[in-house]
Amino acid sequence: MKIQGSVHKYGDHVDTDVIIPARYLNTADHKELAAHCMEDIDKEFINKVKDGDIMVAGVNFGCGSSREHAPIAIKAAGVSCVIAKTFARIFYRNSLNIGLPILECPEACDDIANGDEVSVDFDTGVITNVTKGTSYKAQPFPEFIQNIISKGGLLASLK
Repeated sequence: MKIQGSVHKYGDHVDTDVIIPARYLNTADHKELAAHCMEDIDKEFINKVKDGDIMVAGVNFGCGSSREHAPIAIKAAGVSCVIAKTFARIFYRNSLNIGLPILECPEACDDIANGDEVSVDFDTGVITNVTKGTSYKAQPFPEFIQNIISKGGLLASLK
């Protein structure tokens, strides 16, 4: 599976309250969550993001609370993949549970800039910065995790 999109880049320690502010957690509507994704750190994110775009960040992305609302909001906003130097473990697991592909690759995160065009090959783990003509290698997902992601999440893969 391969994807390509424009990058929305953020820094270190982006917590779940920034990804989806707690004041919106009274809904389970994915579109409503997406409408408020990243608004406390990037008010224009929801107006700029296009289906298939890629989010890139620094260390400890998704730290904070353990709620699944954060990766749901990101995925529902149209983001096809999140690449970070590291992820908070519960965010990592929640992302896989809902079928949001995430990759850890510090070298890519250091080089990729906001607005760059990036492609990702999930079978090989190769991340290519199309804008700069550079490539990086992340650890590809094993087949069973690729299956979870391709089916849209853990529950969907079990059906």
